[in-house]
Amino acid sequence: MNKNKTVTTVIIANGRFPSHPVPLSCIREAEYIICCDGAANDFIARGGVPDAIVGDCDSISEENKIRFADILHPNPDQETNDLTKSVQFCVENGRQEIIIVGGTGKREDHTLGNISLLADYAELAEVIMVTNWGIFTPIHSITEFKSYKGEQVSIFSIDPKKLTTHNLKYPVEGRILTNWWQGSLNESLGDSFSIDPEGRVIVFQAYKQ
Repeated sequence: MNKNKTVTTVIIANGRFPSHPVPLSCIREAEYIICCDGAANDFIARGGVPDAIVGDCDSISEENKIRFADILHPNPDQETNDLTKSVQFCVENGRQEIIIVGGTGKREDHTLGNISLLADYAELAEVIMVTNWGIFTPIHSITEFKSYKGEQVSIFSIDPKKLTTHNLKYPVEGRILTNWWQGSLNESLGDSFSIDPEGRVIVFQAYKQ
């Protein structure tokens, strides 16, 4: 993410509320916080005050519907989930730098769905997902990542198209990854690495243990 930008928007999704210092700092330092409506009750109960609540509003309590009516943005579209509705809300309101927290940690099907959606969101805005274990970054063109020697890196190819890596322990040279496991559990060799994909790719960088 470009730290020189003035506005950072954090979306709190309806997964497990983060406990790691990195996603918690994202929430603490955010200039604008959007809660998916399923996450709003928990965030508010923790003492948080969102700037917007977005979703189909089938999960937020009646008490919070009334209390936060002025920042509630209902979207009844059943073809998208509340996280997608929240990203669309950001884009419609000119918020192009987005950090998603709370997108994982509960049901595995929801986790996989939310991670895969990052590839779609990358076509709309600059977005990452920050979890209790690391950071997911979607890319669709050659990208260099800041790193350190030994950093654990996984690559998930969304499209069946060739990709090439540079400065990873297990190199990929013009290969099509046909299953998500094939690009997982790699390792950085230095203070940066790069990935040159022909299609959409999601890169995971684990926190240093």
